[in-house]
Amino acid sequence: MARIIGLTGGIASGKSTISTMLQEKGYTIIDADLAARMVVEVGQPAYLAIVEEFGEGILHENDSAINREKLGGIIFNSEEKRKMLNSIVHPAVRSMMLQHKDEAIASGKNTIFMDIPLLFESDLTWMVERTLVIYVNEETQLSRLMERNHLNRQDAQARIASQFPLKDKVNLADAVIDNNGTLHDTKEQLEALLTEWDLQP
Repeated sequence: MARIIGLTGGIASGKSTISTMLQEKGYTIIDADLAARMVVEVGQPAYLAIVEEFGEGILHENDSAINREKLGGIIFNSEEKRKMLNSIVHPAVRSMMLQHKDEAIASGKNTIFMDIPLLFESDLTWMVERTLVIYVNEETQLSRLMERNHLNRQDAQARIASQFPLKDKVNLADAVIDNNGTLHDTKEQLEALLTEWDLQP
């Protein structure tokens, strides 16, 4: 019986670093952000539904792909439009992730990590058996985000504030990896957890 683990964190908490470490060890990672990009590719059902709802004005002229900036401009100013977009995209993403999970199980994988940034916010814990949060304190999160995205302090704080606080996610998690220290510290914590939960690739 395959084990399904939900992997989550916050912006600049180091979730991608953990994903990479797991992949290098041979674990399967199913990434919600990647699925979200795939379901809106030209010709996909979600793509067609979005074009029908928002019109062809949101498409790039050269390749008919969705112009994210134009679409973003529409939904940014309208709660109703944003909900409409989410009602198209979110079910398609969940469906694709579950399909990839089934394929991984069929190919003999023992453990599958579902990388879902909004695991708790979107009430998606039903998709996983256990949850793992990658944690950093607010100051570390802020400085890493400013450095990574070349943001000033105010803009970085605004992005962090728009998310569910990491310290609250910690309280909901089955396990936490503290990513405030060195890469070596993080790796050791991950190794210990894989052993404790007896997770094979």
